[in-house]
Amino acid sequence: MPTWSEIGKEINVTTAELGAPSIDIIRRKYLEKLHKHTKRNVILYASAWCQKPNSPPGLLTIIDEDMQGIMEVIHGLEKIPTDLILHSPGGSPEAAEGIVNYLHAQFPEIRVIIPHLAMSAATMIACSSSEIIMGKHSSIGPVDPQIIITNPNPNHPQTSNPAQAIIDQFYLALKEVNDFDKRSWAILLEHYGPSLIIQCKNYIDMSKTLVKEWLLKYMFNTNPKKISLAQKEKNEALANDISTYLSNHDEFKSHGRHISREKAKAIGLYIRNLEDDDIMQDLVLSIFHATTLTFGMSYACKIIENHIGKAFVKIAPLA
Repeated sequence: MPTWSEIGKEINVTTAELGAPSIDIIRRKYLEKLHKHTKRNVILYASAWCQKPNSPPGLLTIIDEDMQGIMEVIHGLEKIPTDLILHSPGGSPEAAEGIVNYLHAQFPEIRVIIPHLAMSAATMIACSSSEIIMGKHSSIGPVDPQIIITNPNPNHPQTSNPAQAIIDQFYLALKEVNDFDKRSWAILLEHYGPSLIIQCKNYIDMSKTLVKEWLLKYMFNTNPKKISLAQKEKNEALANDISTYLSNHDEFKSHGRHISREKAKAIGLYIRNLEDDDIMQDLVLSIFHATTLTFGMSYACKIIENHIGKAFVKIAPLA
């Protein structure tokens, strides 16, 4: 199995031989090899959130602009089953919904491969696949939505807060407030805005609903003409349980909590082990290592790319 350092060495050797940087050449070589092995389209969506966490959020997270990248790399691909290699901290559920709808409008089946981490809205995208391929080291995460709050403190003008935690804090304030601490609670809550609690509840409901709908439509409905009424009812209950679990902030306590492959299987998601296919494992990890090395050796912060070399790359602004 190629390691990160071995892929780095391959990049260095190829660069010396060509007399020019080869990070794109090596990454694309393995994307093409994976396509030849699986006979499926391959799309890579990855960001440098582990390498460059201080970059502007829009360069690292799932946003509406990503649709341009998805459209770019889908153009010219055959309308055949497709693998999406996904490495992302998440981002906008609305943007994720747009990506999911477009992918399924273009291809008969989407399979998601997680070489390391697909969190939050990226987990939601994974739940829209026919199956998720994960290694022993791979993780998904909770899908409870995060709300950006503008703060009066200039040193921390914005914070990302779990929607459920905001709701819990609001009702705790109502319960505990008295004449003595009324002013302290007022200072704390005054920047929340009049509609924030309703917005939080709506976001929680939206995330849960999208996950449930996608599980039923894509993962649990692979052959709708032959599915029995009893199986439909079973799928409905399972999709509801999974979406409730993944969206429950009280269960995880932290939005960044990692959900292992074994736990993902245990809650009912269709998971396949990356290690079941040695060749595929080597190729997927080679792509992932080459991608993270690209982030470390360039200004690239987000790469959306296919197996024929078409790419949409977001670059960090120069200091």
